[in-house]
Amino acid sequence: MLLIYVDEVTERLIYTLDFIFKDRGIYFKITNDPMYFEQTDETKLNYSTKSFKNCVEINPATVLFDTGIFSYSISENRFENEFCFAFDNIVDPFSSVFYVLTRMEEYVNNKRDEHDRFAAKYSILHQYGILQKAMCDRWAMEIIKHIEQKIAVSLNPWPIDVQIVPTFDIDNTYAFKWKQNWRRFLSTFKDWIKKDHDRLKRRIAVLKGLEKDPYDTFDQMIEISNKGFDVHLFWLLGDYTKYDKNISSMDQRHKKLIYELSKNVKIGLHPSYRSNEASFYLEREKSRIDTILGHEVKISRQHFLKLSLPVTYQNLIKKGFTDDFSMGFADEIGFRAGTARPFKFFDLSTNSTTDYTIHPFAYMDGTIHEYKNWSIEESKVEIEKLYKEVEKFGGDFICIWHNETIGNFSKWKEWTEVLNFTLNLSKQS
Repeated sequence: MLLIYVDEVTERLIYTLDFIFKDRGIYFKITNDPMYFEQTDETKLNYSTKSFKNCVEINPATVLFDTGIFSYSISENRFENEFCFAFDNIVDPFSSVFYVLTRMEEYVNNKRDEHDRFAAKYSILHQYGILQKAMCDRWAMEIIKHIEQKIAVSLNPWPIDVQIVPTFDIDNTYAFKWKQNWRRFLSTFKDWIKKDHDRLKRRIAVLKGLEKDPYDTFDQMIEISNKGFDVHLFWLLGDYTKYDKNISSMDQRHKKLIYELSKNVKIGLHPSYRSNEASFYLEREKSRIDTILGHEVKISRQHFLKLSLPVTYQNLIKKGFTDDFSMGFADEIGFRAGTARPFKFFDLSTNSTTDYTIHPFAYMDGTIHEYKNWSIEESKVEIEKLYKEVEKFGGDFICIWHNETIGNFSKWKEWTEVLNFTLNLSKQS
């Protein structure tokens, strides 16, 4: 048992201590009674500005005891052997964990990209070159080691298992099949204007039933699931708009496909681009997928990774969702929340921990190929680095692919090799 002294017990403090200690099987107790703390013989950590004998002391910044959301003066420093943030010149690994895990910077930094997203280039982790490190886990383990070394005690943190979780966003169920007549006509005309003869030839062959649609890679997903992977599919069912272009959710063939796949893999909702601004669309899309599957769907990932904190999560919670898989960046690989482990959403606007679970992902197919423009071999090298980080600290190695990117079609030719490499990472360790 670890006894922790603080001047004040807060929701922020408990949330942070749970992540650092409880989730690793280290039991702790909090007290703000200085006399009791001083007299006990238990293993003790003093997280306050007071001074005590025979205990480990870490000087706190104000972050875990503030009730508001502030733009702290943050600078680079070190805690023991690890890079650490200093808040108003106070080096505090506890506050560093809370700041990154809750995504506090996204509440105070108003910079957004063209899709109204908080991009990696604005992130303090990216700016300091530590986005590819599981910093919250690193700080947690450094705190644990610090306590152990200072008072020659073993806290015996639990090892955290690692599992590879392949996930797929279904933005376009098929490239050519099942499209409404006007869409089929316009797409064919576009191919003709661009003189894209290969695509036009493929389109005609698919529509005549002579070839398989290039986006029809669902058998591959089932095969991956049959190998023991926890496969998740997130289906876009929004109405047709500039950024939401899937087959109609009213198409009976489409509904049947989704239902049949749900027998083999987990199906979640891929809330449409515009659902982030209007909860009416989210409600309608959730009703659609619930009806198709015959049960309430509680997992989701935002289309275009459009995540606006805290509003997006608040809306999802109100609509009955319990788990989100959007925590990551489109423009960079790495750990947006400083961890690969599932964790609870802390709503800074209400200063409280919720029951809503966030599942961070490590990389997305479009990031490595389109944003970073890496080759297949370069991608493998960077992905393996990420996996080694997760392997060291534990968590779920979640990757995002799309049904259209694993069919070796067009610009994605041969890229299935990268997915297969990812799935085999545990065998290479």
